[in-house]
Amino acid sequence: MSGPLVVLVGPMGVGKSTVGQLLAERLGVAYRDTDDDIVAEQGRTIAEIFVDEGESAFRVIEKQSVQRALAGHDGVLALGGGAVLDAGTRALLAGQRVVYLSMDVEEAVKRTGLNTARPLLAVNPRKQWRELMEARRHLYEEIATAVVATDGRTPEEVTQAALDALELKEA
Repeated sequence: MSGPLVVLVGPMGVGKSTVGQLLAERLGVAYRDTDDDIVAEQGRTIAEIFVDEGESAFRVIEKQSVQRALAGHDGVLALGGGAVLDAGTRALLAGQRVVYLSMDVEEAVKRTGLNTARPLLAVNPRKQWRELMEARRHLYEEIATAVVATDGRTPEEVTQAALDALELKEA
């Protein structure tokens, strides 16, 4: 199998970055986050890209970043919460080990807070988060090799659950 050893998907605030770094450490591989790639390439935050150019322009940048990362990274890769919206990206994820990290709305509110730099949650975060998940949950599930619930679990517990679900051995 070419591409990353593990790809993490899920909503904003679910812990993809934290769990991704722990997974990479335990598997003895590199960690990469496409959101970090975008910020480095663009020289500005994702929120700034949304404000300056809009969501559709951001999604074009995101799609290109994800394509490069899937082709050029063989460790643990975390994708932005909305990366799965693109059908081409979902097609590229077919055959990959994809872990969907899930959480319910109460956990999301606890983790993302109500005043953080989340451009898609600017007004009425609970309602917007629910709407985002209604639009995305089936896409996450469609591409997932494994679904790991994060509610009430520590990052270490989520990491272990992902390793168990994928039957991967630590380095």
